[in-house]
Amino acid sequence: MIIFHNNRCSKSREALELLKDSKCEIEIRDYLHLPPSKKEIKEILDMLGCKAIDIVRKNEPIFIEKYKNKKITNAKWIEILSKNPILIERPIIIDGVTAIVGRPVKLVIDLIKKKKK
Repeated sequence: MIIFHNNRCSKSREALELLKDSKCEIEIRDYLHLPPSKKEIKEILDMLGCKAIDIVRKNEPIFIEKYKNKKITNAKWIEILSKNPILIERPIIIDGVTAIVGRPVKLVIDLIKKKKK
């Protein structure tokens, strides 16, 4: 599994611990230092089954200052997210076929159980 991880985020740390405790094979992606490309974001959105705006952290200062109340296309959001990864909701966990945003943490538990079947 791949986890898009921010070590400063308690939910992200909690999700990572759950994956480790469940003995999952994990690739940790520090997405703030290695931002996903536009192509990767599109692939993640396809796995999540959502639009880019659905994974935007709307409480981040950069969102409030630059993007709040603006009409922005999905393609433009993908570009914005690749340039400003702090705006990407975390943690995102990918099991190869599907992806989840690990909030609430119960979603991580459900993904682990599904993977173990």
